[in-house]
Amino acid sequence: MELFAGHLAVLPLLRGLSPLQVAAIARRAERVSYTPGAVIIEENGIAEAAILIIAGTAARVSGPELAARSEPVEPGSLLGEAAMLIETTYGSTVVARSPVRAVHITRDALHEQMLEDPDLADRLVQNLAKRLTAFADELRRVDALLAGAAATTPRAALQAPAG
Repeated sequence: MELFAGHLAVLPLLRGLSPLQVAAIARRAERVSYTPGAVIIEENGIAEAAILIIAGTAARVSGPELAARSEPVEPGSLLGEAAMLIETTYGSTVVARSPVRAVHITRDALHEQMLEDPDLADRLVQNLAKRLTAFADELRRVDALLAGAAATTPRAALQAPAG
């Protein structure tokens, strides 16, 4: 349990939780092993849990913005983070390339823990709010950069050629 409790404590969503809260999440997590070639998550599949890769090699083989035929998924990666909080589907397919050890943090187990520990729910909400604020700030920064670029581009360059 200590092996992956350390992985849990550094996840952005779980930052700032007490060691007891992290340990409780670790105790409720389901330990799972995958053999090479096994599908860990499947694009558009119903997501009941977030999956933390503890050891082994895996690859993302389908999904949005896939830059190559596959992309490595490293130990410490959390797949389907939203699934531990809300009903959703997985956005990508990830396949084990070697034996993979992982833990599933199910939505049901986390919801049960939040009911027992309202402070946990409060911390998760705070962490989500921080991440959403940072995302909104980044969107504003990009929007400002694009607006500045559009203002300095000659009007003729922005018009479609006649033809």
